[in-house]
Amino acid sequence: MRLRCVVLDDFQGVATRMADWSVIEDEVEVVALREHLDGEDALATALADYDIVVTLRERVPFPASLFARLPRLRLLIASGMRNSVIDHAAAEAHGVTVCGTASSGTPPVELTWALLLGLARGIVEESDALRAGGPWQSTVGADLHGSRLGLLGLGRIGSRVAQVGLAFGMRVSAWSHHLTKERATENGVELAASKEELLTDSDFVSVHLALGERTRGLVGAPELALMKPTAYLVNTSRAAIVDQDALLATPHLGYVSRANYTTYYGQAVENIQAYLAGSPVRRLP
Repeated sequence: MRLRCVVLDDFQGVATRMADWSVIEDEVEVVALREHLDGEDALATALADYDIVVTLRERVPFPASLFARLPRLRLLIASGMRNSVIDHAAAEAHGVTVCGTASSGTPPVELTWALLLGLARGIVEESDALRAGGPWQSTVGADLHGSRLGLLGLGRIGSRVAQVGLAFGMRVSAWSHHLTKERATENGVELAASKEELLTDSDFVSVHLALGERTRGLVGAPELALMKPTAYLVNTSRAAIVDQDALLATPHLGYVSRANYTTYYGQAVENIQAYLAGSPVRRLP
């Protein structure tokens, strides 16, 4: 009897085309779900008959209570090597192996600049107006060259965003709780004295922080009030870093690219093969 595997949140219907799942078809039946399962009851019902679950990023929480309702589950694969919504201790207690995959920082860097440039030049607004028979042009574009780009976070992704900003001739500054002047200087950017200074002085603000207790709601109504009326804010990190009641955000799209999906699902297949062979790889703590 073959094991059963379900791929969650395959919104674009591409999971089974982004990897060669045929290498495990003799041992594993694979089903991809395009609709999001919301709530523990829905998850417990839908996943009850599966031995393996492939979950996308941190869209689906796996707390101890859910593991207790999935006695058949044996392997949980998450895209990326860090997942804050999986109770790893509970997984181990219930005999569930948890594995991850590689994840490139390139797509969120590119998305950041797609959003910044689109906002600066009013691309969507102008395109929609023209198609609707409106005026030829109604907005005045903002210049990147000479303006200040403020980065909340200067890690793996933020530092690459900084390099693009410098290439555009922008003045780049950064701030985070642990950022040092040495780290900022290494990346050719200025260290802002505080979060408030960065928000006050920047023409463009981009968020590149991991979600945690210190960063949840880091940018709220008081912080937004500090920004220039003409400033732009882009968040390609976790949505909860910005207070959702204070600002409506777009979906978390930073990781979505063909290369990343090929990695996610290709390595998911490798993880399943390794698990079936008795030697799991890319295990998450």
